[in-house]
Amino acid sequence: MAEEGPPEASIDFVPALCFVPRGVAKDRPDKIVLTQAELARIIGDTQQELDEESDDEAEEGDGDAADGDDMDVDDHVDANSENRNPRDEFQFQEYDNEENANVTSLANIVDAGEQIPDEDEDSEAEDEVIKPSDNLILVGHVQDDAASMEVWVFNQEEEALYTHHDFLLPSFPLCIEWMNHDAGSDKTGNMCAIGCMDPIITIWDLDIQDSIEPTFKLGSKGSRKQNKEQYGHKDAVLDLSWNTNFEHILASGSVDQTVILWDMDEGQPHTTITAFGEKVQSLEFHPQEAQSILTGCADGYVRLFDCRDSDAVNSSSIQWKVDGEVEKVLWHPTQNDYFIVGTNDGSLHYADKRSPDQVLWSLKAHNEEISGVCFNSQMPNLLTSISTEGTLKVWNFNGTEAKHVYEHEFNMGRLQCMRQCPEDPYTLAFGGEKPPRCAIFNIKNSVAVRRTFGLADAE
Repeated sequence: MAEEGPPEASIDFVPALCFVPRGVAKDRPDKIVLTQAELARIIGDTQQELDEESDDEAEEGDGDAADGDDMDVDDHVDANSENRNPRDEFQFQEYDNEENANVTSLANIVDAGEQIPDEDEDSEAEDEVIKPSDNLILVGHVQDDAASMEVWVFNQEEEALYTHHDFLLPSFPLCIEWMNHDAGSDKTGNMCAIGCMDPIITIWDLDIQDSIEPTFKLGSKGSRKQNKEQYGHKDAVLDLSWNTNFEHILASGSVDQTVILWDMDEGQPHTTITAFGEKVQSLEFHPQEAQSILTGCADGYVRLFDCRDSDAVNSSSIQWKVDGEVEKVLWHPTQNDYFIVGTNDGSLHYADKRSPDQVLWSLKAHNEEISGVCFNSQMPNLLTSISTEGTLKVWNFNGTEAKHVYEHEFNMGRLQCMRQCPEDPYTLAFGGEKPPRCAIFNIKNSVAVRRTFGLADAE
């Protein structure tokens, strides 16, 4: 009788990913070897956290039962939003059993046949070294009830893509943000912040290969048993934005209808913005104006806040109202007065921060919700968008309209996320729910894109 293999995962997808710029990672990340005492401490701390959560949940459950409430997991995640999950596009209940596959694809960069790993020991040793010409790609991966972040190495010149290492996460990842600020150090770092279904934001050092716990955390659930006070978010963290001008500041938006500006050097909230009527699904600091942050909310409002006065920030926003829920907001990288808005009905709206409450143009771009948008720093009138219907589209736009140029179907199910290579804005990475679940694609491979934007033919 043949041996049965491990059961197939019923949930297996990539909800978030992020590029790391070239030349910032250590060529050989540190490998940490824990002593027995250190390992015992980590296990003990983790068990204590689980016990405290279990005790608190039991107490809350008693209270809910007394009130006659019957709330399931999805209701708890989004109790303030008409029982809608903060990431409905994940639709856990609709996943079919699928054959497990590596979270990788070079798409149009190399052929599938060239992706077979080289088992030669010298090759493996070489792969351990991160070169100055390598990008890292941080891939959040959910598989059944397990969550991890896989660190991939991508070398565009060598047409190489492979997993370097990974580590387990405490909760399902919803957003990943790279930053070079290493709190408590006078040197630049190689760090990332991860927002999860859990309200605690974890900060990881990417130059440490075998991490089993984050460098530090932002937020605390509190504990009645330990008399610990809760601070930070109270529900899932949906988006993160690092302030590249004030590098110790990180912003987070949450299902709890707040935005928090964190002082990472202090490990505490600096400013909390509460001027929202629904969950905050997207946010981004302005590229040049360090005090300005743009937010997108499920109540259909885009808000621009001036954060210089923390006492007045909640009453000082400029607003734009669009139909539907705002899923994505993004500043133009070179024309900094302008931004794009993507909504849950598949629409794109282009606006000018100097013209409150009006948009320059609107477009029904997709049939389902917008799950990713990217401008192009080298081609100011080029815009890319994806939606949960699984399609990438390229647009040629100006201040009055956007014209369709090209589209590509990835056959990866619902596309959950899209990010852009920092050094080559034509190279995009995508996360989806069907094999290969993560793909890299260069839009210059399209003849229509090259002709429309006057680009040289691909070699």
